[in-house]
Amino acid sequence: MPKIVFITGATSGFGKACAEKFASEGYDLILNGRREERLVEIKSRLEKRFNIATCLLPFDVRDRKNVFEQVQNIPASWRSIDVLINSAGLALGREYFDEADIDDWDNMIDTNVKGLLYVSRAVIPFMIEHNKGHIINLGSIAGIEVYEKGNVYCGSKFAVSAISQSMRIDLLRHGIKVTNIEPGAAETEFSMVRFKGDTDTAKQVYAGINPLTAEDVAGIIYYTATLPQHVCINEIVVSCTQQANSIYFNRK
Repeated sequence: MPKIVFITGATSGFGKACAEKFASEGYDLILNGRREERLVEIKSRLEKRFNIATCLLPFDVRDRKNVFEQVQNIPASWRSIDVLINSAGLALGREYFDEADIDDWDNMIDTNVKGLLYVSRAVIPFMIEHNKGHIINLGSIAGIEVYEKGNVYCGSKFAVSAISQSMRIDLLRHGIKVTNIEPGAAETEFSMVRFKGDTDTAKQVYAGINPLTAEDVAGIIYYTATLPQHVCINEIVVSCTQQANSIYFNRK
């Protein structure tokens, strides 16, 4: 019987790349995202290409009531979830703390922290029932070292790191693995979202470097998910070769 992976934020970036990678390896997919039309397109394409099955859950991870309603209504045949990838997340704005937009703060905290908590809390009972499971959280190198104008985005990713550690301790008695993946600069829609469609500013983030791709990170996530049952990678920090940490780059 095919394994099942549940991916949030599957309409773009790391989530979409994970959907493609896991589908190519024969996993059935539960895909979540806000943009239902994108989910439908991904479902159609991956099912045809890889002959896998897909269940779509178009909800906003910030909506606690809807998260729990939709997850609890997953058909019984889809509840044996092997892997949960909490990929939904974003950065908004890059201003000094005293100049930042508080609505952006709320959006980042509601998505990056509370959304991850809601989905995990809703899915974990299925994993406990089936005596298996692996939760993979998408953190960031920004959750290790704060940079100028990163303030609340960095704070949200520090929270992901702490929550991942806490999950690992609290779920130890259930044999559920927890992995925190912390990528550095990766060229996805991330910067376009952060800078609210300002293409020139978004491009400057990657100027002079060969950044990670979403596929690079998806491959690492797949690796962590396919190790023997007694092996758990707790945390991986990954950057492109031209990046030392969240601050230092060697731009050519």
